[in-house]
Amino acid sequence: MSQQPPLDKREFEQLSQFRYRLRCFLRQSEDICRRHGLTPLQYQLLLHLRGFPEREWASIGELAERLQAKHHGVVALVDRCEQLGLVERRRGREDRRQIEVHLLEEGVTRVTQIAQAHQPELRHLQEDTPFPFWGNPD
Repeated sequence: MSQQPPLDKREFEQLSQFRYRLRCFLRQSEDICRRHGLTPLQYQLLLHLRGFPEREWASIGELAERLQAKHHGVVALVDRCEQLGLVERRRGREDRRQIEVHLLEEGVTRVTQIAQAHQPELRHLQEDTPFPFWGNPD
């Protein structure tokens, strides 16, 4: 394991600013979600379903990974979203043992509205936090 050089004052300032702007973004996000009648975690579930790479559904395990949550907690979250008419479970098409979680029309509508409401604050976060990785995925 290689030894990294110590952080300088500027790097601490950047990290502090990033954490501050990130927390501002998250707090704003919480408010937006509540205004649209969802918890932040419900929104994140819908967002991960809508944005899952290369398909329109995800398994409970995949959602647990995306949410960094325990499997049983995601099952309960999916239950609540199902009761709200936002998602539905379906048997896997290829593997009938697998359960696929799909967005319903109301889920698509809500996640789209909330994601659009996030755009100004997201742009502000990107503009106000000059880190090398913004806009440069190298």
